[in-house]
Amino acid sequence: MNEARPARPSAEEIERLLVGLPPRHTRAEVAAESGVPRELSGRIWRALGFAQRAEDAVAFTDADVDALRRVRNMLDSGLLDEETVIRMARALGQTTARLAQWQAEIMMGRLLPREPAEIDLTAVLDMARRLIPDFEHVLIHVWRAQLAAAGTRLLAIADVNDELVPTRVPMAVGFADLVSFTRRSRELDEKELAELVEGFESRASDVVATYGARLVKTLGDEVLFTAAEPEQAAAVALDLVAAEELRIGMAYGPVVPMMGDVFGTTVNLAARLTAIARPGTILVDEELAGGLGGHELHKIRRRPARGLGVVQPYVLRRSSS
Repeated sequence: MNEARPARPSAEEIERLLVGLPPRHTRAEVAAESGVPRELSGRIWRALGFAQRAEDAVAFTDADVDALRRVRNMLDSGLLDEETVIRMARALGQTTARLAQWQAEIMMGRLLPREPAEIDLTAVLDMARRLIPDFEHVLIHVWRAQLAAAGTRLLAIADVNDELVPTRVPMAVGFADLVSFTRRSRELDEKELAELVEGFESRASDVVATYGARLVKTLGDEVLFTAAEPEQAAAVALDLVAAEELRIGMAYGPVVPMMGDVFGTTVNLAARLTAIARPGTILVDEELAGGLGGHELHKIRRRPARGLGVVQPYVLRRSSS
């Protein structure tokens, strides 16, 4: 006789646990009670990454109303305009969606057995019920600390550029790329591939943080980082390449910071240098090389870089001294 599978909680039970309140309002009611026009509240909802609900769907909670009231207060204060609210909502939605998905996968992976038939989602929800209050507190603390760090970086940039939020910022940009990732991904099963990627991203994140640089984004087999000074970037790259089979390309120059990312010719140049670097080597451009002391730099032949003309790369190695 087959054993009964563990009971599965409903979507409503999951939402009730995580959101905390039952849905009570339609779109029109939320707009009316919060004082935020329906069109704007719809734009905010979409910017946060949530699907549009039908006009007559009772899908919104008192917490949704309270959140929109706070948006209304910010608008009334004159501190933010509507377009800024939408941009902030998009930043919040995209970042927290990835955070929530990532954390949910970690929690599920910690609890779930290998056999799907043995999955007990009730146990997962019970763990969530016990952990969420502490997670929420830590999340707010870390967000405030990261906001302070971002503000400190902006002030440091302002000291150099005489503008608080410059449109172009001089900094070092680096890409670190796992060697032979395509071949290795064919040889590994899904779990081993996930462990490879997570291990690489984890080590890269630790090294970048150690030197006060910034991990801008991870792309599976590649990470993008920035540093205020060439020496910082060099320290990051040398430690990374010592721990992993990587190729790294770095450049120094003006970049355009936008949406938490960086853009511009300097970023493109770092990417091109990564593409032509040999496994286990670090290539830097002439500008970054000029800002380094105490490291071994070997000038190699000039190379064409797609869209950038001919560039002069240098191989960076740790000084033997």
